[in-house]
Order: sequence, then C-alpha cells, then structure tokens
Amino acid sequence: MKIQERTGAGAGRSAAPAQPSVGDRLPSPPRERKPALAALAVLLILLGALGATMLVLQVGDRVEAIQVTEDIKPGASITKDNIKVVMVNDDSGANFVPWEQRASLMKLQAKSTVYAGTVVVGEMFAGKVQMPEGKASVGLALKEGQYYADIKGGDTVAAYRVGTSGSSSSDSSDKDSSSSSSGNGLIATASVERVKGESDATVSTGSKSITLLVDEGDAAALASASSAGEVALVRVPAK
Repeated sequence: MKIQERTGAGAGRSAAPAQPSVGDRLPSPPRERKPALAALAVLLILLGALGATMLVLQVGDRVEAIQVTEDIKPGASITKDNIKVVMVNDDSGANFVPWEQRASLMKLQAKSTVYAGTVVVGEMFAGKVQMPEGKASVGLALKEGQYYADIKGGDTVAAYRVGTSGSSSSDSSDKDSSSSSSGNGLIATASVERVKGESDATVSTGSKSITLLVDEGDAAALASASSAGEVALVRVPAK
C-alpha cells in the first residue's frame, strides 16, 4: 500500500504543466487601427492644396485698371492728375480699361458723371458726347490771370464779369444782358469740358482756349463777356 501511494504521488507531480522560463515575453495585443482618422488627414491635405491653387489662380487673373480720383463731369475727359492704377479681377466680366490704354482714354469724353473711386469701364466714355438737354458749350480765349493755374477738364467753375461794363459802342440790349446776368458779377456756374494743352506739362502759362458747359440761358452773356475780355474763372465746389 505504501509503495502504490508513492507511485501515485510521483505520477501526479509529473503531469503538472511546465512553467514558462523567465526569459520568454508574453505576446502583445494587436494595435487598433483607425482608418477614419487617416482618411480625414488625407482629405485635409487635399483641401489645403486646392485652396493654395485657387489663390494662385486668382492672383494670376488680376490686371491693372484705371480708377478715377475726382468726379468726371459729362463731356469731360480724364487727365493724368485725376486717375490712378488699381488691381482688379479680370474674370469679373466687366469691360475694365487697362492702365496701359489711359493715353487713348484721355481723348474720349464721359457720357455721364463718373464719380471718384469708380473703376473705369469702356462703356463710360465715347468719342463724341451728345449735348445734354438745356446745356450749351461756350469757348473762351482767356489770358493769364483770367483763370487759376491748375484748371483742367471736369472742374466746376464760376464765371465772373470783371473790368468795365463794356465798350461805348455796345447797344442797349448788350447792356441789359450784362446787368441782368451779373448783379454781383457772377455770369454762370459751369463745368470745364476741355482746356487746350492741359495734358502737356511743358506748356507755359499764357493764353488758353477753355470750353465750358453752361446752362443754355447763360451762354449769350458768357460769350459776350468773353469777347470783351471781361471774364474770370474761379474754381468752386462741385454740386
């Protein structure tokens, strides 16, 4: 009986599982993959590249155009003193006048008032503008001292009668016209259409040919005073 018990005990010990050695490592669990985050990162990269491309394309479509810095009256032209260069998008569909064509634009006249800050488009100007209803163009030949130094197209001026009231040979109708048109010396408020030689910086001061756009009722008095050399122009704020 004792021999059998020892044998059974030994058999039990031999059947116990072997323990792992100290040097062996336990297998690590597999890492969890996140495909959604990877796809989001790729999408953000693509969007950034697309945005940068659009910015480059937009900058590439910008061109130099003409912007007026002062109001341009109907029938007046732009000058080098009332324009500046601005950058605009060429794909806007507007017929912007390129900056390099400003010399050609100076030969044209505004169809209607072009307000300061407006970017010029081709439809605003024409070679010959139809006379506004109730208006008349009066040409003046003025000497130095009868106009201010920087007079130019688009200015608003007041035409005053100066000097004597007229020659002794003037008939009564001329005197009546003179007295009725200028109780305080003012003949008319007008817009300067053109000044001969205004774009030429080398022209010295002296006689100038100036064309004014006035109310039709003031045209006769202004022409009469001009022929007598009794007109002086003063710049006034535009209405």
